[in-house]
Amino acid sequence: MALSPHPHDVEPRLLRAFTAVADELHFTRAAARLYVAQQALSRDIRRLERDLGADLFVRTTRQVALTPEGERLLPYARAVLAACDALTDAFRAEARPLLVDLNSAGLAHCRVLERARELAPEHDLMARFESGLTGAARQILAGGLDASFGRYGGLDPRLRTGLAAQFVRYEPMAIVLPQDHALAGLDAVPLAALAGEQVYAGAGNDRTPEWTDLAARLFAGRGITVAPPAPMAVGKEEFRRLMERRRTPVLAVVDFPPMPGSVLRRLVDPVPLSPVSLVWRRGLRHPALDALRAAAAEIGAREGWLRRPADSWLPEDEAGLPQGGPG
Repeated sequence: MALSPHPHDVEPRLLRAFTAVADELHFTRAAARLYVAQQALSRDIRRLERDLGADLFVRTTRQVALTPEGERLLPYARAVLAACDALTDAFRAEARPLLVDLNSAGLAHCRVLERARELAPEHDLMARFESGLTGAARQILAGGLDASFGRYGGLDPRLRTGLAAQFVRYEPMAIVLPQDHALAGLDAVPLAALAGEQVYAGAGNDRTPEWTDLAARLFAGRGITVAPPAPMAVGKEEFRRLMERRRTPVLAVVDFPPMPGSVLRRLVDPVPLSPVSLVWRRGLRHPALDALRAAAAEIGAREGWLRRPADSWLPEDEAGLPQGGPG
């Protein structure tokens, strides 16, 4: 079908349904992201296609893909939704809290949030702790979350088009080992010493593919493999039990909180870095977001978060990094 020359007014809700499916290329995941039934989502997509006079997706039993008309619509849909969100934010920013996903308690992101609360005491910044920037990004784009931290360059490019980001830190990576592991007595673990090991890096967790991808890039050519999927441990006691049973080293960052029965060791030779950005919905306006950005910049400048060590590793062609090399 060709686009109708006189389409009906398009409801933002229908465009939000369209962009969710375009991002996920999967109706079940898109419905979960929007907190609606899959049948309702399919109905909205059919209505949008009818209103515009265009087929937007090619659907088979195995995959969903955008048609050329769907590709054409996508940037316009994002622009309309960004304008709608900006309008809503402009009139409710003073009243509503800013919801920020900090991934895990104890990470450096928590200090950024606390400083932002000091900079903007009249505004409410609410924290939650759920791992994975990909999962958070989906909720940011769906309007259920305002901001998060993580590897922006590891997001699907289709998600990045609806997001804005501020680089925050080159965060050194580390390894969590059983306390009686042969490498646990070292002050720092050379990457070469992990050759032959399977290391857990969130494989199978659909909220954290950017972290698993970072691990796979780091391990490539070093004889280290990404461990197969395992149940996600929630809480220190569950982490201890899982470590005792599986005894699989876990890829982490240097600020990862202490866990019982385990030791945390920095990785070196080279020092692998996790590039961390503050990420929010493009077009969002909120005084608490301004405070969060200012806090990240202040702490980063004071503690050298933006200085990349000379003997370090980053993925090649990583999006969202500051210009310039190690310094």
